[in-house]
Amino acid sequence: MRSDARSNRLRILDAAAEVLALPGDTSLKSIARRAGVGQGTLYRHFPTRESLVLQVYGEEVEELVTAVPVLLDALCPSLALRAWLGRLVELGRCTPEFAGAVHGAAGSPTELCGQAHQPLLDALTTLVDANEAAGTIASGTTPADVLLLVGPLWRVGTDEGGPEEHARSARLFDVLMRGLCPPG
Repeated sequence: MRSDARSNRLRILDAAAEVLALPGDTSLKSIARRAGVGQGTLYRHFPTRESLVLQVYGEEVEELVTAVPVLLDALCPSLALRAWLGRLVELGRCTPEFAGAVHGAAGSPTELCGQAHQPLLDALTTLVDANEAAGTIASGTTPADVLLLVGPLWRVGTDEGGPEEHARSARLFDVLMRGLCPPG
């Protein structure tokens, strides 16, 4: 990648991190404006909103990905899945842009978006496969199924919701986990 293109990419990522952290306009147009690049330049580097947001939250995705083997070494598969999904739900509740990107990327046909989303999907696949091998999850459950089930939890119990909503979110997460991995 040319140095000017690399510089533009870094400016876009920095601007996106700043814009996504603030309330208000988080459009790609506002990100391009803050980065000092045209929308065409932004789209050459990040063809979808999801691909940009997932890159901005790359460290969080990496932490989730690297946690899988550690969790599977320390816990039985169902508890490893529970711990990992708990982290994913908390991240999604705290960062709605991330939650939206994960949800959007799951159905996105673009290759770059898929590449940004793939490590997260691979991590979840490892956990689902471990649970299927252990007989602790319904046979045929896919990572996409799990993400679809987790999605609504991202909207429950946000910081504005107060203690009642946090308790409700925890209760709903327990219901989800009992359904995914029923106690044996």
